[in-house]
Amino acid sequence: MITDPFLQQLLYLPAILHAELSPDRKWVAFMWYRVHANIDVFAVPVGVDAAPAPIALTHTPEATMFVSWTPDSRAVIVSEDHDRDERAALYRVDLDRPGEMQRLTDDRPDYFVRGGDLHPDGKTLFYGANYDFGAGKEIEPTWIYRHDLGTGKRVPIARPQKPTWAMPSLNTKGTHVLYMRRDRHPAGMQYWLVDVEGKEDREILSFGDAVKVRARWFPDGEHILFLTESKDGMEQDHMTLGVYNPFEGGFRWLLDDPARHIESAWVAPDGAVIVDEVRDARHAPTYIGELGRSEQPFPDLPGNLVPLGRAPDGAWIAQYYSSASPTDLVRFTGDAQSPADLTSLIDPWAHTQLDPAALISAEDFRWKSTDGMSIQGWLYRAKDNPKRAIIRVHGGPSAHDEDKINTEAQYWAANGFNVLAVNYRGSTGFGLRFRQAIKVDGWGGREQDDIAAGAQALIKAGLAEPGRVGVTGTSYGGYSAWVQITRYPPEVIAAAAPICGMTDLVVDYHTTRPDLRPLSAEMMGGTPDEVPEKYHERSPINYVHRIKGKLLIVQGAQDPNVSPANVEEVTKRLKEHNIPYNLLVFEDEGHGIIKPENQARLFTYLADFFDKALG
Repeated sequence: MITDPFLQQLLYLPAILHAELSPDRKWVAFMWYRVHANIDVFAVPVGVDAAPAPIALTHTPEATMFVSWTPDSRAVIVSEDHDRDERAALYRVDLDRPGEMQRLTDDRPDYFVRGGDLHPDGKTLFYGANYDFGAGKEIEPTWIYRHDLGTGKRVPIARPQKPTWAMPSLNTKGTHVLYMRRDRHPAGMQYWLVDVEGKEDREILSFGDAVKVRARWFPDGEHILFLTESKDGMEQDHMTLGVYNPFEGGFRWLLDDPARHIESAWVAPDGAVIVDEVRDARHAPTYIGELGRSEQPFPDLPGNLVPLGRAPDGAWIAQYYSSASPTDLVRFTGDAQSPADLTSLIDPWAHTQLDPAALISAEDFRWKSTDGMSIQGWLYRAKDNPKRAIIRVHGGPSAHDEDKINTEAQYWAANGFNVLAVNYRGSTGFGLRFRQAIKVDGWGGREQDDIAAGAQALIKAGLAEPGRVGVTGTSYGGYSAWVQITRYPPEVIAAAAPICGMTDLVVDYHTTRPDLRPLSAEMMGGTPDEVPEKYHERSPINYVHRIKGKLLIVQGAQDPNVSPANVEEVTKRLKEHNIPYNLLVFEDEGHGIIKPENQARLFTYLADFFDKALG
């Protein structure tokens, strides 16, 4: 039971993790977090006369994720695992039968399922799985399968050679599947196209072995929107947006501007291309209504507006949020001038007793790293400056903290800590060159100086005193917390609480999910066999003897990403060197701690840990 009223209100303030407009544009399906005991899938109609209450399509104690809409817009495909081990089963849930989860794939599989698109015939499912069903064994690559739901027969229609996080996507005509491979270089991504019978499997989008490209279908089932790091295999500092017809051939470049910071792009169900440009960690989306037409901006509003597409009546549907307002699903027209012009579809404030005035608005905070690079973060100021601080490091590393509600930061600020969420080099939201900068050194390089320089900037700004700055984060943020406490003196970093963070990069490489290994090889410039010295040098486990500050280790016991082996190995080393530490393990969690009841325990434990460590 959560005893702190403010924390309880925070932990049941709804958060949307993903939302998608239905093919007929009449509904939005979305993953709503903290409305139930875990993540569940909801749907809401988008019409002007829509019912005010979203429909809970699922309600389970597990993390249930939205995967796709069915072609007729009458049902969704969702995935559900157990205790977040990520070995999920796929289910169908119909809009007119909410709560009835019709299982489509194996329960508690010993493999990882990727994607899940239902064919227009309603009888065939397409997805990826790192499993050879013919041989009955788990494999490293993710093969693309055609699954006959009537007979249960599963036929591999594409067999990538090397592991990668492949998310297959079926076109609306039900004739071809688009999917990604990483067979030639760990830093590259090429797109392939295979017909549903598996007769022709061919590469269609490649701009260099080490170049990433991402692609999505247009609703016509013929054209493909793609975003690439290079047009010709040569290095560039921006992303280029194009359209390709794999059946007729030929590229059409839509946007190729070195001044643009395009992070993503997608096609709305009516064919409009939505371009998500992110500048200084703030969304500035635009759209191209019809190919050949000029690009148009969306309303420039405070906070972040992320459009999903247009409803049948022409109104735009979007997510809207800020650090002082939970993510909402809204309707708006192009002439909207303020948040008051947005119409909520889900009213997230109705699900909490939290006073909006209790939330702290994040401030844009800047400093220089050791090499002069400008670094940005979001500062949450505690009331009556306590001159102590917690640095929160996001995971990824290809992600970024933004002007969005950060539950733990809000809680810690309310408990007397200034909190800084750091967007170190390697983060998205600042252009391609900034994102690629982390690969110059590899993991554990100058991005760690960016974080430590943030601690020093807080001290210089009078927001913390020497010896009163702690650091925490999950995944790559957890790895960074390990690096910080083993590399920098207590005057800079006095305490660390790594959550699901890598400790030995060699152990992590061999125990993580197969589809994540290419990321390690990309970021480190090779595998442990190819660059063993670098893996040793950048592994915090080899420097635990340097720890002078306080240490709390947090781990999800079911984590398949950063496995518990990381904790097992580092605790042995800590004991060898007589380094004191606290250990907090959540048996029913995986990569990150997400259940509200578990987060209540974690956040209060962290607040108490940092209170004692930082004074």
